[in-house]
Amino acid sequence: MVDISILKTHRLILRQWLPSDYSLFSRINADSDVMKYYPSVLTESESNRFAKKAESLISKKGWGFWAVELKEDNSFIGFVGLHEPEADLPFTPCIEIGWRLSKKYWGKGYATEAAKAALNYAFDVLQLNEVVSFTSLQNAKSKSVMERLKMENVMQNFEHPSIPEGHHLREHVLYKINKAMWAG
Repeated sequence: MVDISILKTHRLILRQWLPSDYSLFSRINADSDVMKYYPSVLTESESNRFAKKAESLISKKGWGFWAVELKEDNSFIGFVGLHEPEADLPFTPCIEIGWRLSKKYWGKGYATEAAKAALNYAFDVLQLNEVVSFTSLQNAKSKSVMERLKMENVMQNFEHPSIPEGHHLREHVLYKINKAMWAG
């Protein structure tokens, strides 16, 4: 059996998914503001598939896109964590860091706080040499989080194969951080 890692920060807990998270996550994925930089919002079924896959990968590996809750009241606020992309991207294989939080919790530093814990895990526990992150070229909020994490834009924009050709969100920007940059 795999040990499932639980990460704690000053204000947050990154943990395995619970059945009670699914309906809340579905509401997050149905919010057009949250999903602005994705081709579409997710249906409840699509959202549940995403959450079940995240839960399954954490069960297998002990880490992944963790569910995030506030310590103060145990509210589920979204996910933050690490993932091995399945899409054929120009820089795979790799481990990415990603996040998606309820709009209600934006602007409070939660994504950055949780992502720092995930990067500590990536470099200290998994002993990775590099972690990437990517988003649509227009997604200034996510790029800002990447920069607060000391990630650097490596100027290797790419066309995301999961987004239709000609779609305004197809061009993505790639950020990276290595263990030395993180330690520095």
